[in-house]
Amino acid sequence: MSSSQPHSFDVLELTVFSQSVAMLAEEMGTLLERSAISPNIRERRDASCALFDASGRMVAQAAHIPVHLGAMPESVAAVRARDARPRDLFLLNDPSHGGSHLPDLTMIEVIADPDDETRIIGYAAVRAHHADVGGMSPGSMPFGATELYQEGLIVPPVRLEIAGVPQVDVMRLVLANVRVAGEREGDLRAQRAACAAGRDSWQLLYRRLGATQLSHAIDALLSYTERRVRARLALLEGAEGRAVDALESDGVSDADIPVVVHARIADSLLHLDFTGTSPAVRGNVNAPPAVARAAAVFVLRVLCDDDVPVNDGVARALRIVMPTDCVANAKSPSAVAAGNVELSQRITDVCFAALARAAASIGVHDLPIPAAGQGTMNNVTLGASGWSFYETLGGGQGASARAHGPDAVHVGMSNTRNTPVESLERAYPLRVVEYSVRRGSGGAGAHHGGDGVVRRYEARVTCTATLLTERRRVAPPGAVGGADGAPGRNLLNGTVLPAKCRVTMQPGDVLTIETPGGGGHGIGIRD
Repeated sequence: MSSSQPHSFDVLELTVFSQSVAMLAEEMGTLLERSAISPNIRERRDASCALFDASGRMVAQAAHIPVHLGAMPESVAAVRARDARPRDLFLLNDPSHGGSHLPDLTMIEVIADPDDETRIIGYAAVRAHHADVGGMSPGSMPFGATELYQEGLIVPPVRLEIAGVPQVDVMRLVLANVRVAGEREGDLRAQRAACAAGRDSWQLLYRRLGATQLSHAIDALLSYTERRVRARLALLEGAEGRAVDALESDGVSDADIPVVVHARIADSLLHLDFTGTSPAVRGNVNAPPAVARAAAVFVLRVLCDDDVPVNDGVARALRIVMPTDCVANAKSPSAVAAGNVELSQRITDVCFAALARAAASIGVHDLPIPAAGQGTMNNVTLGASGWSFYETLGGGQGASARAHGPDAVHVGMSNTRNTPVESLERAYPLRVVEYSVRRGSGGAGAHHGGDGVVRRYEARVTCTATLLTERRRVAPPGAVGGADGAPGRNLLNGTVLPAKCRVTMQPGDVLTIETPGGGGHGIGIRD
């Protein structure tokens, strides 16, 4: 592969190349996790890393958070639109310019040619969910927000470094607008180290292969991925299906918020039409279109075999129609904190349901399309002066034609771990009274849905608790005759709370979160 002549790559070579670049992104993630300060990044691993070529195409991603990774190409595109130059380092979170929601701070380094620092050869990107970025309530995942400005500091693509020179005043501005500046600075420095690791590895790969062969390898890998995805879609050629579900509220009104998807497979492409989905709402469950794109990419990837690489080749097989006024097509200054976490889950559920109906319409029943999982990330934020804690909680995964749904896992657009009890109690004035599997909450069926979890927090000081959850009123539906999973519940000292709320906790108060179970699949009796 060292010749300047184009190389014809076989499947083995592409597999080795794909695994090699994926490991570069994994190494970035490992460094980030070991360097971060907050438990949310260090322990829960609520962060994602990816590498892009000079054209802004995602070449490799680590096996991190689907909602981050599917949307990150928009972040790189926003940076490239800002006249990015070699060795610049950008920070952003603005949903109108490549961001998802404000706590997700994305750092992107513009990688220079190691032998010619005037030439761009790629981008290293790291997105991490920070436990606070300002706004109206600790944790920056507020209840009742109706404008983006209430949710925290808005950062358009700005340079933290210009040609490698730190812009100290920009960092000072960011840290002046958050509640726990020391923790934020530590996590941002960890992101910086991860970007640097990606840069160094990409430059080594560039030197080893040379510009021409690296370009040919990337082209071949993306084309190979596209062929694999389209080959799977070809099995569903001509199929169509439509599904409807809803979010239970937007935090301002209790009215349902419909999500509608019409799936159609034509010319080995997946067409998803969101016509009929709710217009933008006052509350903060809106999301930028990059979030819908991320959900669609995830669903498409699930359809494929495990060995299909994850890169921009997957999205080439996707076409999305999105209404101009749509909850999944948020415009500034719409509030979006819960859209990234909750609307993304519902879009995933509806896309899977529409695809399952499309497949059934042509007699295909053995694809790995699950019944609905818990359908929520169960966002819990606790905080007071000097500290802020955020986590999402796992629940039941939906069963499929091939297997039972696993218990107590993050599903759909979330892929984080839990916060270990020891880490949580050491870092914050909280005690975990109970953390257990919610037995019997998965739906029955030939394959049963996974069970949710029970997590109970005792406050040691007066603090604020903010909950942004779903599937409390309507259960996760089963599929092909399988039973629904149990809906979740939120309680304070035994009194049921709304799905989305903010409450004050006094010392000794106990907040209980019971997460939903997954839907069952097929008619049968739970074993």
